[in-house]
Amino acid sequence: MSLRITFKRQFDIALALLAATLLLAPGLLVALLVRLTSPGPILYWSERVGENNRIFKMPKFRSMRTDTPAVATHLLKDPKACLTPIGDFLRKSSLDEIPQLWSIINGDMSFVGPRPALFNQDDLIALRTQQHIHTLSPGLTGWAQINGRDELPIPAKVALDFEYLCKQSFWFDLKILVLTFIKVLRRDGITH
Repeated sequence: MSLRITFKRQFDIALALLAATLLLAPGLLVALLVRLTSPGPILYWSERVGENNRIFKMPKFRSMRTDTPAVATHLLKDPKACLTPIGDFLRKSSLDEIPQLWSIINGDMSFVGPRPALFNQDDLIALRTQQHIHTLSPGLTGWAQINGRDELPIPAKVALDFEYLCKQSFWFDLKILVLTFIKVLRRDGITH
């Protein structure tokens, strides 16, 4: 394992533990609100594609009804109709992402990298594999997220993921984290 990868992993663990501590109270409040506003589990464990196309389970606070099909949101006929009463707020605020800190601590994800594809997003997985993007650990955020998020077509996402693969460094990761924080505060690039 290279020194850069080792340092990135140590940085991820330290930042995830700090974030988990700071987000404990808001996370508990979100968990309570999910429980009180819709039937079903608090967490939704999604099968995602990780490093080297390995499938792992990624937790999120549940923002959709339990009968929603396991497909990318843009493939649903009416995504808004599938949301729980607080689902729209959770997604726009990115609070549904808090449990992914577990995936970072567990080593399935990093803070920065390509967003993990759903297990059935064959087109995205194939394009990423062709470009060797599948060799990266998926991220809570990434270069594609700050350059369009839900608005980007798959080939554009893959092009930005490839750019990240070529440019990756600690300083580039820090830039992406800062820009992500700004995007979340502004709620930029969120369509559903």
